[in-house]
Amino acid sequence: TGVATMKFKSPPVNSLSLEFLTEFSISLEKLENDRACRGVIITSALPKVFSSGLDITEMCGKSMEHYGEFWRAVQELWLRLYGSNMVTVAAVNGSSPAGGCLVALSCDYRIMAENPKFSIGLNEAQLGIVAPFWFKDTFVNVVGHRTAERSLQLGCLHPAPEAHKLGLVDELVPEEKLMEKAAAVMAQWLALPDHARQLTKTMMRKAVLDRLVAHREEDIKNFITFISKESIQKSLRMYMEMLKKKKS
Repeated sequence: TGVATMKFKSPPVNSLSLEFLTEFSISLEKLENDRACRGVIITSALPKVFSSGLDITEMCGKSMEHYGEFWRAVQELWLRLYGSNMVTVAAVNGSSPAGGCLVALSCDYRIMAENPKFSIGLNEAQLGIVAPFWFKDTFVNVVGHRTAERSLQLGCLHPAPEAHKLGLVDELVPEEKLMEKAAAVMAQWLALPDHARQLTKTMMRKAVLDRLVAHREEDIKNFITFISKESIQKSLRMYMEMLKKKKS
């Protein structure tokens, strides 16, 4: 059908580790180079979670080199996904905080399971982390400046109905109809000539993509400096402890 389905399967919560990010980017590149593939539906093979976002263990107690390598992989994934020539549909079948939200935001269309227990948002501020400018730009392009500003400052996680109201997701459907709806949306987008849609997408997204490309090294340095601060490391350690307690 010319449509691929990519399912995240990295238990327990599909966190974006260096290995996961690398594999994700390689998979996207392969699909992008496959002439027969015109679109990709991105979803999760795990119940209740789309992706919990960046893997905190990659940002805690590691070397400067590791932080740099990790952040470059995060950038690479976003550049590939946000700039993809394919039609990209996110079928969000569970909660999607932080980096998970960024993955969904980077797609052309977002459909979320109609479950108020599932939430989505860039909640970095709650962890004492600041969402980088390109996370912010992607968010603003979807929901508008005021909604993005408030949501980012408060580190909001929006339950599915609220996310839909804000325009953070395009549609809500019952969980069991999610993939069926994603396929129908994909067919609608693929009914158009590829070149017209691709050129329009490039025109809409180019300025944001170019901004990261131009400041990529600086962005990596900023991330390393920020994440290496003892206060930030302490905050991440506390958050990891809290997660361990929740599990036990």
